[in-house]
Amino acid sequence: MCAASSKNAGFVPPSPTPSHGGAASILVVEDEESYQEALLIGLTREGYHVEVASDGVAALQSFIDHPPDLVLLDLLLPGISGLEVCRRMRAIAPTPIIIVSALNTETDVVLAFELGAEDYISKPYRLRELVARIRSVLRRIALSSQETPGNAASEASRPDAIAAGPFQVNFARRVVTAAGSPIHLSRREFDLLALLLSPPGRVRTRDELIDKLWSGRDLADTRTLDTHVRRLRLKLEVDPAHPQFLLTVRGVGFRFELGVYEQFPSFAPPATDP
Repeated sequence: MCAASSKNAGFVPPSPTPSHGGAASILVVEDEESYQEALLIGLTREGYHVEVASDGVAALQSFIDHPPDLVLLDLLLPGISGLEVCRRMRAIAPTPIIIVSALNTETDVVLAFELGAEDYISKPYRLRELVARIRSVLRRIALSSQETPGNAASEASRPDAIAAGPFQVNFARRVVTAAGSPIHLSRREFDLLALLLSPPGRVRTRDELIDKLWSGRDLADTRTLDTHVRRLRLKLEVDPAHPQFLLTVRGVGFRFELGVYEQFPSFAPPATDP
C-alpha cells in the first residue's frame, strides 16, 4: 500500500472547480482502455458527466482540479496503488468511492472498506449493476446530507453519549473509547455500532442493517455486512472468534449484548487499527 518514490511527481493542488453543470460527475480511475471506453460511453448515456484518469497521480490531480460527485476506482494502477489513492482521496474530501477491481479476496475487500470505500464490485461486472450501485450510493449520500437529528425517531430519542459495557460512545462526536483509550472506527463501522446500540440488546436483522447502511438489500450482498461486523469485532472484542458483545442471532441478525460486561471488568480493546 506504500506509494513509489515518484508518487508526487507532477501533482500540484490548484483551486478546485465545482461539479459539471447539473449532472452528477464521476471520476473513473482505470488504466485498461477497454474498461475506460465502456465506462465513458455507458455512464455518459446514463446522464453522468465522466472524467477518466489512467493512473494514481492523474486521478488525485483530477480529484482536486474537478471535484467529482463519486469516484470509480480500480486497485491495480501504475505508480500509486488504488488503495493508496483511496486513502489520499478520503483525506482530502468525503467523496464516495466505489472500488471496481479484479481483486476480490477478503483482504482486498476489508482494506478497501477500512480506507473508506462505500462499495466494492468485482470485475467482470454488468454495467446495469454498476449503475444501480452508483445510484444507490449517490441517493444515500444525498439523503444523509439532508438528515437532521430530528428526522428519525430513534435518533431523536437517543442520548448524545452512552456507556455501553466497557465502552463510552459519543454519538454527537462519533467517538468511541474504552478505559480512556480511543477506538478508531471507520465511518461505516461507527454507523453499524450506533444502530446496534439504539438501543443496546435489541436484535437488528440483516435486512434492516443492510437497508439502513447501504440503502437497499438488492444492492449490497451479505458479505459486505459480515465484513464490517468482523472488523468491528476485531476492534471491540477480547477474542473476536468468540465475541462477548457483538453477538450473532442465528438466522436473524445481530445484537450488542451488555450483560457480559461484569465478566470482563478490566477489558481494554486495542486503541489503534490492527
